[in-house]
Amino acid sequence: MDYLDQMSASMGLKGMINIVVVLVFIGVSWWALQELKLEMILRRPKSAQAKMLQILLSIALGYQIARFVIDYLEWSTWFSGMF
Repeated sequence: MDYLDQMSASMGLKGMINIVVVLVFIGVSWWALQELKLEMILRRPKSAQAKMLQILLSIALGYQIARFVIDYLEWSTWFSGMF
């Protein structure tokens, strides 16, 4: 049972790290999207729909960047098995 407890604790820690990384990159994406000139693209850039679009874009972009970073870190740990 001790091995199973270690395994579940490790998975829990990995899940917590993944959540934090995704939230950080969503925040960074939101911050970066603040510089985007939405007035040129949207009819009413101050509307609730425009803010929702900005939120959804930041979630989509932040998640994709976070997924890349998480995958990259996981792949880099596989190299330890080669040497």
